[in-house]
Amino acid sequence: VVDGVMYLTRPENAIYALDAATGRQLWMYEYKNPERTYNCCGKNNRGVAILGTTLFMNTLDMHVVAVDAKSGRELWKTLMFDPTAAGGYAATGAPLVVKDKVIVGMAGGERGVSGFLDAYDARTGERVWRFHTIPQPGEPNFGTWAGDSWKTGGAATWNTGSYDPDTNTVFWGTGNPWPDYNDDFRAGDNLYSASVLALDPDTGKMKWPFQYTP
Repeated sequence: VVDGVMYLTRPENAIYALDAATGRQLWMYEYKNPERTYNCCGKNNRGVAILGTTLFMNTLDMHVVAVDAKSGRELWKTLMFDPTAAGGYAATGAPLVVKDKVIVGMAGGERGVSGFLDAYDARTGERVWRFHTIPQPGEPNFGTWAGDSWKTGGAATWNTGSYDPDTNTVFWGTGNPWPDYNDDFRAGDNLYSASVLALDPDTGKMKWPFQYTP
């Protein structure tokens, strides 16, 4: 709720602006997803973020959308990733605004996806950084996944993180590794699945990880 206006979402990807005192609808914006979407876990949307007079929403087909909070007019949209890759990427969580960036996660941990967290310029929609939640070749802790399992290991970032301004730190949880019930092909600690990650929001660099369940 901002300045007497309540902003909320409904599946698949619609934003409503209501007068918070009366419930009167001021406007509605709807993003049209493809007829076939490849999301793993239902046609969900968990809300919006706001910066100034701009709202931000993730979509099932892996876009980040910016909408004018006064009129409902679309300002920009950016494709995060091919939603059809690896059997189904989606973006269902609410974005997190930190300073001038929109930080967004992705869903798909019940498919053979490879998790990441993105930051986009709130004004232009251009991607500023990407953090891979499964270490890539040449990065620290690469090798905690057996064989090539790091390519399809899950570790989605579907739920929204939080920000601590005192330490300038973003905290974000990661989901299960994939396959989630069978680790025969992914021996090792499978970093950074089932973890909380502390990141620098300006650069996307990791400050520290903590894995709850190796």
